[in-house]
Order: sequence, then structure tokens, then C-alpha cells
Amino acid sequence: MIVALADDPAAFQAALREWLGDLLARDWREAMEAEGADEDAYVAFQRWWFARCREQGLILPELPVDLGGANLSIRLQMMVVEELARADAPPLKGGMYTVAHTHVPATLLHAASEEQRAAYLPGLIEGDVWCQGFSEPGAGSDLAALRTRALRDGDHYVINGQKLWSSFAAQAKYCLLLARTDPDAPKHRGISFMILDMASEGVEVRPIRQATGHHEFCELFLTDVRVPVANLIGGENAGWATAQATLAAERGVLAFERAERARYELERFLAQARESHAPWLGREADRAEFAALVARLQSIRRMVRRLLADDGNGAAASRLPAFIKLLSTSFGQSYADFRIRVAGLAGQIDRPSLPLSGSVPIHDYLNSFGDTISAGSNEIMRNLIAERVLGLPR
Repeated sequence: MIVALADDPAAFQAALREWLGDLLARDWREAMEAEGADEDAYVAFQRWWFARCREQGLILPELPVDLGGANLSIRLQMMVVEELARADAPPLKGGMYTVAHTHVPATLLHAASEEQRAAYLPGLIEGDVWCQGFSEPGAGSDLAALRTRALRDGDHYVINGQKLWSSFAAQAKYCLLLARTDPDAPKHRGISFMILDMASEGVEVRPIRQATGHHEFCELFLTDVRVPVANLIGGENAGWATAQATLAAERGVLAFERAERARYELERFLAQARESHAPWLGREADRAEFAALVARLQSIRRMVRRLLADDGNGAAASRLPAFIKLLSTSFGQSYADFRIRVAGLAGQIDRPSLPLSGSVPIHDYLNSFGDTISAGSNEIMRNLIAERVLGLPR
């Protein structure tokens, strides 16, 4: 396995690059879409990619060895991400495995019991898909306004409520669920965090068709769903603090991966424009706008590196995440808008594609608006920066 070379970073990187070159054709997206751009094809492809990465020990290699990982250093984790981005390979922590590979480990390692870690972490390496039951129709940006109720009944909680924007819930085995266990407490203090088995009676999943034609987002309807008290993470009414660890998971290697992929995407876009003699290259205003996008991305990449170097122990860990989320999603929206405008009508052509594949510009443009809402809306990020960094009053 590639991770067996972890003691020799140069050999590790060379083996990883060679493996990616042998495994994936450059046109893997187009080849997959030619076979049928539907949800089933996308799920099947992700499972194939997962299996190949698992064979090389690349599924959650950062976990401790006794939990199935390789205790890979942050330096080598960043190297893996850089090589995946360079090769334009599928994300290691993306698609239907985003929650399982990013949010679940961060949550369980932070707040779960030893028994819970032993019960759920090995399954992540085996391919368990997880979803997230946080947002609700009336509690998106203001997550603490959630109304899903959990009433204690002996050794179980009885759950009733609705969740929204739960990506890949239709494929998920488990769900990270927030529910209100004390309706009389202040809204941040009456919430509990628990694990929901998606096969439980009373769980209904309804996929939501998006403007792109994809339907990885889902609604969850929970009717008298019984969840064992043993599935509680972090203690009753302590769910808000646990949820912060879950949301913080997007601020580390996942943010680094997104920034590195954006870097190579800009390089490919420019190379293709030069090769095809794209008209926008002859317009000074468009060249200046593209140069500004490159500068914005470089600043984001530097911020992410500073955050990872800080390792969660200094001022960067408390200040940079909100900046990174705000700036990276705003950049993504600006870049998608730029691509659509300089391409003219050709950039607005819609056609079937695999979800989140990046192969249809108009889909990236449409998705970019959702990115500024998910994982804490940009308006919320601005409030955090104003209050916690600038010291402005609420």
C-alpha cells in the first residue's frame, strides 16, 4: 500500500503520483457521463473510487492505527490532496463520502465515547455512507432555531421533525442528527447530538430535484423514530458544542483540498483558453478580472496553509475559518460567473452531467450560490468576523 511508504515522503509522493497516472484517464468525467449521467452511475463510480483508495490505505489514513488508519501526518495528508488535485482525480473526501470522511471522524474523536468510536469509525473505512441532519426549513442559517424534538422514553429518544438539505441521505446508513431535548432551555442549550440509524422505522427520505437536474440533496421526515440513548454524543443538551466540532471539520484538510483544486482548475482554464485562442484573452478588462481571481485564490491558499500550520492551537484557528469560508465561496461564485460570461451563450448550454463533476459550467454557476449558504451562510460568517475579530457589538 502507498501508506506503507509514509516514512519516506519522496517515495510516498512518487508512488502516489504513479498510481494516479495508471489508474485514471484524464477524461474520466467525460467517460463516466458517456455511460449515463444519472445518480446511479455516479454512486457506482464513487464506490469504485472508494474501493481503489481503500486498497492503497488512503481512506482516513489520518486515523490512529488502532482505529484502522495509518496515523498519517498533516504534511503527508496535504501531499495526498495536492497530488489528487494535480491529477484532477476525484476528491478523497468528497461526494457522498464527505460527511463520512470529514465530519464524522472530527465529531467522534472530539466528543464520542471509546465504545462509540470502536462501533462506528471502522465502518467508515469499510464504506459506510453518512449524512447530516442539521438544517431545517426554519433553521438553516440560524441553526439553533431547530424544532425537531427528541423526547426521552426509557432507553430511547422518540424523534419527530423534519430536516432539509441533507446531502446523499438516500444512500446513507447513518445520520449525524441534532434534536431539541429541552424546549424550555435557551435555544443553544437545549439541543442534543445523536447518531440516527437511517434504517429505523419512521425515517422517510425525499430527494429534492435541483435546477441542475441532480437530486443529491434530500429532505428527512422523522415520525416517532426511536433512537437509543446510547447513541447520544457528548451528553444530553450539550449538542451545540459538539456540532461546532462537526462544522469545524470543513476548515482543515477539506478546505485545503478545495483551494488546491481551484488552483489547478484556473491553470487548466487558462491553458485551454490559450490553446483555443479564446476571445476574452484579447480584452484587457477580462484579463484584468482573471488576474484578480488568481490573486484572490492565492490569498485563500495562504490562509488555509496558515490555519493548518497553526494546528488548531493559536489565533489562526479562531479567526481564519470564517474568513476562509467567506472568501473561498465568494471566489467560487465570482469564478463561475466569469466563466459563464466570457463563454457567451455556449457557456449556458445545459446537458446531463454527474453531480458535482465540474464538467458543465452552468451547473457550477448554479451550485456556487448554494455554496455561499451551506456550512454557515456568508452572512453568518460576516457576523462572526464583525463580532469576534473586529469586536463590534451584536
